[in-house]
Amino acid sequence: MQVILKQDVNNLGSKDDILNVKSGYARNFLIPRGLAVSATASSIKMHNETLKQRSHKEARIKEEAASNAEKMKGLKLTIGAKTSSKGKIFGSVNTIQIAEALAAKGFSVDRKNINIKDELIKEVGSYTAKVKLHKEIIVDVDFEIISE
Repeated sequence: MQVILKQDVNNLGSKDDILNVKSGYARNFLIPRGLAVSATASSIKMHNETLKQRSHKEARIKEEAASNAEKMKGLKLTIGAKTSSKGKIFGSVNTIQIAEALAAKGFSVDRKNINIKDELIKEVGSYTAKVKLHKEIIVDVDFEIISE
Protein backbone atom coordinates (compact mmCIF):
# COMPACT_ATOMS: atom_id res chain seq x y z
CA MET A 1 0.00 0.00 0.00
CA GLN A 2 1.33 3.43 -0.90
CA VAL A 3 1.21 6.20 1.69
CA ILE A 4 2.36 9.81 1.86
CA LEU A 5 4.07 10.65 5.15
CA LYS A 6 2.79 13.76 6.91
CA GLN A 7 5.63 13.74 9.52
CA ASP A 8 9.09 12.26 9.93
CA VAL A 9 8.85 8.65 11.11
CA ASN A 10 11.98 7.04 12.55
CA ASN A 11 13.32 4.10 10.55
CA LEU A 12 10.74 4.69 7.81
CA GLY A 13 11.11 8.05 6.09
CA SER A 14 10.86 11.81 6.13
CA LYS A 15 7.91 14.13 5.74
CA ASP A 16 6.35 14.15 2.24
CA ASP A 17 7.95 10.85 1.17
CA ILE A 18 5.76 8.48 -0.83
CA LEU A 19 6.44 4.95 0.40
CA ASN A 20 5.21 1.41 -0.03
CA VAL A 21 4.38 -0.13 3.34
CA LYS A 22 2.41 -3.16 4.39
CA SER A 23 -1.30 -2.44 4.35
CA GLY A 24 -1.82 -3.47 7.98
CA TYR A 25 0.94 -1.11 9.16
CA ALA A 26 -0.64 1.73 7.21
CA ARG A 27 -4.26 1.06 8.24
CA ASN A 28 -3.59 0.23 11.88
CA PHE A 29 -0.68 2.51 12.80
CA LEU A 30 0.30 5.27 10.37
CA ILE A 31 -3.08 6.56 9.19
CA PRO A 32 -4.96 6.49 12.56
CA ARG A 33 -2.13 8.42 14.26
CA GLY A 34 -2.05 11.05 11.56
CA LEU A 35 1.48 10.15 10.43
CA ALA A 36 0.44 9.34 6.86
CA VAL A 37 -2.39 9.47 4.33
CA SER A 38 -3.28 6.93 1.68
CA ALA A 39 -1.65 7.73 -1.66
CA THR A 40 -4.62 7.98 -4.03
CA ALA A 41 -4.40 9.71 -7.40
CA SER A 42 -5.92 12.94 -6.07
CA SER A 43 -3.77 13.01 -2.94
CA ILE A 44 -0.61 12.45 -5.01
CA LYS A 45 -1.63 15.33 -7.31
CA MET A 46 -2.17 17.64 -4.32
CA HIS A 47 1.09 16.43 -2.80
CA ASN A 48 3.05 17.28 -5.97
CA GLU A 49 1.52 20.76 -6.09
CA THR A 50 2.45 21.52 -2.48
CA LEU A 51 6.00 20.25 -3.10
CA LYS A 52 6.38 22.70 -6.00
CA GLN A 53 5.25 25.56 -3.79
CA ARG A 54 7.56 24.55 -0.97
CA SER A 55 10.72 23.90 -3.03
CA HIS A 56 12.08 27.47 -2.75
CA LYS A 57 11.64 27.52 1.02
CA GLU A 58 13.29 24.09 1.33
CA ALA A 59 16.32 25.28 -0.64
CA ARG A 60 16.82 28.16 1.79
CA ILE A 61 16.46 25.84 4.82
CA LYS A 62 18.95 23.36 3.34
CA GLU A 63 21.42 26.16 2.64
CA GLU A 64 21.14 27.35 6.24
CA ALA A 65 21.63 23.80 7.53
CA ALA A 66 24.72 23.40 5.35
CA SER A 67 26.24 26.60 6.75
CA ASN A 68 25.51 25.44 10.31
CA ALA A 69 27.12 22.08 9.46
CA GLU A 70 30.30 23.85 8.37
CA LYS A 71 30.39 25.78 11.64
CA MET A 72 29.80 22.60 13.67
CA LYS A 73 32.53 20.49 12.04
CA GLY A 74 35.35 21.59 14.34
CA LEU A 75 33.13 21.91 17.40
CA LYS A 76 34.03 20.02 20.57
CA LEU A 77 31.59 20.20 23.46
CA THR A 78 32.39 19.75 27.12
CA ILE A 79 29.66 18.50 29.41
CA GLY A 80 30.10 18.38 33.18
CA ALA A 81 28.52 15.63 35.26
CA LYS A 82 28.66 14.57 38.89
CA THR A 83 30.76 11.44 39.20
CA SER A 84 31.99 8.97 41.74
CA SER A 85 35.67 8.63 42.57
CA LYS A 86 35.96 5.84 39.97
CA GLY A 87 34.64 7.96 37.09
CA LYS A 88 31.11 6.59 37.00
CA ILE A 89 28.42 9.20 36.40
CA PHE A 90 25.52 9.53 38.83
CA GLY A 91 22.62 9.10 36.42
CA SER A 92 23.54 9.43 32.76
CA VAL A 93 24.26 11.92 30.02
CA ASN A 94 21.73 11.91 27.20
CA THR A 95 20.59 14.00 24.23
CA ILE A 96 19.04 16.67 26.46
CA GLN A 97 22.42 17.70 27.88
CA ILE A 98 23.98 17.66 24.40
CA ALA A 99 21.18 19.89 23.03
CA GLU A 100 21.71 22.30 25.94
CA ALA A 101 25.47 22.41 25.29
CA LEU A 102 24.84 23.10 21.59
CA ALA A 103 22.37 25.87 22.53
CA ALA A 104 25.06 27.44 24.73
CA LYS A 105 27.34 27.52 21.66
CA GLY A 106 24.60 29.19 19.60
CA PHE A 107 23.15 26.21 17.70
CA SER A 108 19.46 25.51 18.16
CA VAL A 109 18.97 21.75 17.68
CA ASP A 110 16.02 19.69 18.84
CA ARG A 111 17.09 16.81 21.07
CA LYS A 112 15.14 14.39 18.87
CA ASN A 113 17.56 15.15 16.05
CA ILE A 114 20.58 14.06 18.09
CA ASN A 115 21.60 10.42 18.00
CA ILE A 116 24.14 8.87 20.35
CA LYS A 117 25.49 5.42 19.54
CA ASP A 118 25.29 4.47 23.22
CA GLU A 119 21.88 5.79 24.24
CA LEU A 120 22.90 6.42 27.86
CA ILE A 121 26.44 7.46 28.73
CA LYS A 122 27.46 6.46 32.23
CA GLU A 123 31.24 7.03 32.24
CA VAL A 124 33.63 9.97 31.86
CA GLY A 125 35.29 10.13 28.45
CA SER A 126 35.06 11.31 24.85
CA TYR A 127 32.12 10.39 22.63
CA THR A 128 30.57 11.28 19.27
CA ALA A 129 26.97 12.19 18.50
CA LYS A 130 25.27 12.46 15.12
CA VAL A 131 23.26 15.67 14.75
CA LYS A 132 20.62 15.76 12.01
CA LEU A 133 20.31 19.35 10.78
CA HIS A 134 18.32 18.47 7.65
CA LYS A 135 17.11 15.18 6.23
CA GLU A 136 20.19 15.13 3.98
CA ILE A 137 22.72 16.82 6.30
CA ILE A 138 24.05 14.93 9.32
CA VAL A 139 27.09 16.16 11.28
CA ASP A 140 29.27 14.28 13.76
CA VAL A 141 29.84 16.33 16.90
CA ASP A 142 32.52 15.31 19.39
CA PHE A 143 31.83 15.86 23.06
CA GLU A 144 33.69 15.10 26.24
CA ILE A 145 32.20 14.24 29.61
CA ILE A 146 34.19 15.64 32.52
CA SER A 147 33.79 15.35 36.25
CA GLU A 148 32.34 18.38 38.06
